[in-house]
Amino acid sequence: MTQKSTFVRDLTPGQNVDEIFLLASAQQGQAKNGPFWSLTLADRSGEIPTKIFSPQAQAITNLAAGQFVRIRGMVGTYRDQPQVVADAATVVEPSANGLQLADFVPASERDPEDMLADLEKLCKENIRHKPLRVLVRTVLTNKQIKARIMPAPGAISIHHAYAGGLVEHTLSVCRLCMSFCDLYPELDRQVLLAAAVFHDLGKAWEYAQGPVREHTDEGRLLGHIQLGLNVIEPFLATAMEKGLEPEVAMHLKHIIVSHHGELEFGSPKRPKTPEAFALHFADNLDAKLKTVAEAVEPAVPEDETGWSPYVRSLGRFVYKPKRTPDPAAENGDDKKDEQCLLPLKA
Repeated sequence: MTQKSTFVRDLTPGQNVDEIFLLASAQQGQAKNGPFWSLTLADRSGEIPTKIFSPQAQAITNLAAGQFVRIRGMVGTYRDQPQVVADAATVVEPSANGLQLADFVPASERDPEDMLADLEKLCKENIRHKPLRVLVRTVLTNKQIKARIMPAPGAISIHHAYAGGLVEHTLSVCRLCMSFCDLYPELDRQVLLAAAVFHDLGKAWEYAQGPVREHTDEGRLLGHIQLGLNVIEPFLATAMEKGLEPEVAMHLKHIIVSHHGELEFGSPKRPKTPEAFALHFADNLDAKLKTVAEAVEPAVPEDETGWSPYVRSLGRFVYKPKRTPDPAAENGDDKKDEQCLLPLKA
């Protein structure tokens, strides 16, 4: 079995490279001095852009996303970011080389099975209306649907872009919505939670299954909102036959179709109920905070402060600040703390 020893996160400018990576993308171009390749190498630790220039590129004609390749070259920089300049790229067969897929595909830190169990428990505790509760449980336990959502990423590149990311994001959004309901009890907790469960369901069909994160044809043509509605429509029809009120079903669908918030962000409709606003902001909050964390964590060492690289999706650099000391963690004395806050005597 081939043991992968060098990962994307280990690559630094000036370092020689001789390692196997997954091709996340591969595109051939033409320059004045001959053809070249623009590649994106990937493994479980991240991605790095790679170039193969002429004359080496002239002998390479068979590269495509999803292949495993042995790359030989050196790490340089381009616009202050690491980039590999390769001298050779050889396609290898995973089975013949004994490669472990887990080395090449980023995945959630939690087992999707455990997160799905938490999601089902949350629904059981908060959805009391039987037709709605049965609807959610039936969809989540359907074998075909479960097989699609368990390995699915939450996005192609911006946030939760790894195996299990869809379930992780969905669970976080559902928990945020329940927190909103604790603060604003006038919200309809049950339909909001059901909509939160389903809001990104279509991403399991929008993105292709397999090691490479890319859109399916139906994902490009329809998008995950429409695909998700297509998946739940037959289940919703059955639920209505068994007592789910048409008004509740309509509200559920409105919350789902409006969760992107604005038309320019791909939302077929803008939110028009309190629950629709709640889901939109919960979804956006989890996505944004995850994007910030994924930008800062690899760039700034633990227990240090500093800036991330430029985050294109946010349109800014983001900063990791110094954390406020935690007296409880430091076994502090509360009374002494209170005395420190008393005004000094004249």
